[in-house]
Amino acid sequence: MPPLVNNPPARGKKLALGGEGVAHTTAQVLILNPLRDGHACASRFGAMLDGVGAQLERYMDLLSARQKLVASNIANADTPGYQTQDIDFQAEFQSALGGAPRVAEVSGLPTKNDGNNVSLDREARLLAENALRFNVASNLLRSEIQQVRAAIREGQGS
Repeated sequence: MPPLVNNPPARGKKLALGGEGVAHTTAQVLILNPLRDGHACASRFGAMLDGVGAQLERYMDLLSARQKLVASNIANADTPGYQTQDIDFQAEFQSALGGAPRVAEVSGLPTKNDGNNVSLDREARLLAENALRFNVASNLLRSEIQQVRAAIREGQGS
């Protein structure tokens, strides 16, 4: 029986915003700023967030990919012969290549009589851990954006 869910995560999706046909990454979408004439565009302070923002974006992309894999593992918990898959999180985050993360089978898990090695306890722990990490990353990114906005407001006031 084939796995129920096995969609590799998509990376590098661009979103078209505004009437100008300019594509923005996920991190840039978070810092949209209305102009005085009412048109939305990516704020010019996006370049200030490139270092930290790009790393946070990569981290959140990896968390999203892992969430999909964990969901796939849970969906296939009763599929005979299905082997648990995961991402080598540390290696992928440190990799400068970007792109889709490499998925590998998890070794060292007990295998049932039907060849399946999905542990629902492990997968539930990973779901909770992933949600916590994603919340921390999104709060950090939100904080970075608020600091830049505060600096811009302060600069406009003088």
